[in-house]
Amino acid sequence: MTIEAVLARIDQALPEATDRLLDLLRIPSISTDPAYQADCDRAADWLVSDLQGLGFDASKRPTPGHPMVVAHYDGPEVADTPHLLFYGHYDVQPVDPLSLWDRDPFDPQIEDTPSGKVIRGRGASDDKGQLMTFLEACRAWRAEHGRLPCRLTIFLEGEEESGSPSLIPFMQENAQELRADVALICDTGLFQSRTPSIVTMLRGLVGEEITIKAASKDLHSGMYGGLAMNPIRLLSQIIAGLHDDTGRITVPGFYDGVPELSDEMRAQWQGLAFDHARFLGDVGLSVPAGESDRTPLEMLWSRPTCEVNGIWGGYTGDGFKTVLPAEANAKISFRLVGQQDPLAIREAFRAYVTAQLPADCTAEFSEHGDSPAGQMSVENPAFEPARAALTEEWGTAAAYVGCGGSIPIAGYFKTYLDMDAMLIGFAKDDDQIHSPNEKYDLQSFHKGIRSWARVLDRLTTEKG
Repeated sequence: MTIEAVLARIDQALPEATDRLLDLLRIPSISTDPAYQADCDRAADWLVSDLQGLGFDASKRPTPGHPMVVAHYDGPEVADTPHLLFYGHYDVQPVDPLSLWDRDPFDPQIEDTPSGKVIRGRGASDDKGQLMTFLEACRAWRAEHGRLPCRLTIFLEGEEESGSPSLIPFMQENAQELRADVALICDTGLFQSRTPSIVTMLRGLVGEEITIKAASKDLHSGMYGGLAMNPIRLLSQIIAGLHDDTGRITVPGFYDGVPELSDEMRAQWQGLAFDHARFLGDVGLSVPAGESDRTPLEMLWSRPTCEVNGIWGGYTGDGFKTVLPAEANAKISFRLVGQQDPLAIREAFRAYVTAQLPADCTAEFSEHGDSPAGQMSVENPAFEPARAALTEEWGTAAAYVGCGGSIPIAGYFKTYLDMDAMLIGFAKDDDQIHSPNEKYDLQSFHKGIRSWARVLDRLTTEKG
């Protein structure tokens, strides 16, 4: 079997593939809004039908929330042929504010733009367009050769955009069925919109809300100011002390489990020629603010963070009110890397805060989620063939990169199924995911399909 024949079929069938994507995009599968429950079911049914047409044993699986779609293809009985699992999600973000859309978000169209044709509509990039790149690669392969090249499992979720409440229980209950040699995830993008990449590092996340309480009621600042503790001042002191003068986080034990970047990975990242001045300049900034002894990409991808996401207290309405408030509040998040323990970080932060409280002040804490970092081993024999396949398709050396955000599913595959995951995606920085006028470049869709066909070819003909 030759990959060139599959690629030629992909090129020829692109209009039909695009029509199928547009059909899926018309289904408003918004997972966070109960009003769209039936539409989420309809999207799952659409995918089950499509996968069955590709020769998969596919079914819709109920959960307490939106259904999962699970499909299996047995593949040829060839020694050392891998079993691959592909993950994607069919649910989408809400479209608000609707007034900022140039067209109905669920009436997708192909549009001409100065940079080329794009597929415009909610879910085009996140994640229906990316999901369909893999399914279309399978379609072309089977149409050309009569079968797929290996054993495949497809695992599609309907709650990724609403916190995945059913995901972990489902994975635990169906671990034996879902376990494969490696997982493939298409929910990332091209580095700086041009370089194909495999994400090997994902930061974890801990969210904390803190309330500092002082007096039993709001106080007149003339009668009590200077003598009574102002909780806003106390909270400000605590927050200001979270970083030292070099940008290093001061919570005791915070850096336990933080690995150093390997020389090989550091050299590869330097080769990406990341323009941090332009990156910051695009949002009106110019001076890096993190750890002063780290490169910009290290700070974004391989170093942990502590950030204040919101702070409030006292009177904030029109005019002025001279008051010492009874309480002050903040929301603080930590991005984690390596082997940092989210629960240990939470406890260390709370102990850090409590240790600084005067005897007559208290702190209350509310947790807002936690997930560990994900770090994939590039020693897995699937990684180098996949990187070679991406390099071939895009004509640019593919890179192993990090991701500053959190995609918990990659870590869950490792924790619950003992599988490494390769995150390969074709989104661009300007795709406006989660925002009005979301789009996916037609080139990303087309070359994404071709890329997955090449990856399948490499993974089933090379052993690393």
